[in-house]
Amino acid sequence: MFTVTYGLARAACNPVVLFLALFLPLMAISSHSVASSRIIVLGDSLTAGYGVALDGGVVPQLQRWLDAHGAADCEVINMSVSGDTTEGGRARLEWALAEGAAAVIVELGANDMLRGIDPAVTRGNLDAILAALAERDLPVLLVGMRSSENFGPEYKRAFDAIYPNLAAQYQAILDPFLLDGLVDKPALFQDDGLHPNAAGNAVVVERLGPMVLELIARVKE
Repeated sequence: MFTVTYGLARAACNPVVLFLALFLPLMAISSHSVASSRIIVLGDSLTAGYGVALDGGVVPQLQRWLDAHGAADCEVINMSVSGDTTEGGRARLEWALAEGAAAVIVELGANDMLRGIDPAVTRGNLDAILAALAERDLPVLLVGMRSSENFGPEYKRAFDAIYPNLAAQYQAILDPFLLDGLVDKPALFQDDGLHPNAAGNAVVVERLGPMVLELIARVKE
């Protein structure tokens, strides 16, 4: 008791020490509260908002969707980088999680496919990402991609199998194909034919939204 009283008495003589002693624990609690509501999106240009206005990307539209569907306490943090591959996502995972997270949406692999990267390499990188998230006990929504026919049927079979197989292995929520509902609808794409426009992203969000609510439910469990 003497030690505690004496310590506070000394702290009272030093405003900085007194502030640290009284408010740092509260700041830590607040920081934990913020981290427990953060949903990190680790992705590429498809979620980074490439080519659309700031409020037209997947992440800001998803945030508005969640706000309107009873999950306004959750903050969707965009850690996506245009042009990123699964290797790049794996390399910056620790940085993306540095401020804490409650759950993670992983949307990577499109650029691997476009570059013809061996599906075994893509799978290995995604496997490493999901393993690291499992070690942290973070629920995951794995957003899939499908290969074009350009690299042949064997490549397509191997690539397309990555996402359902890993989702089953790590018990992740799976969106089999990010662009489901957009293919063959050019009005929903930008001029490059690869990236959805704001209207296309709205279609993506309408499908992803319920999956993200399921992700949030896993956090609360």
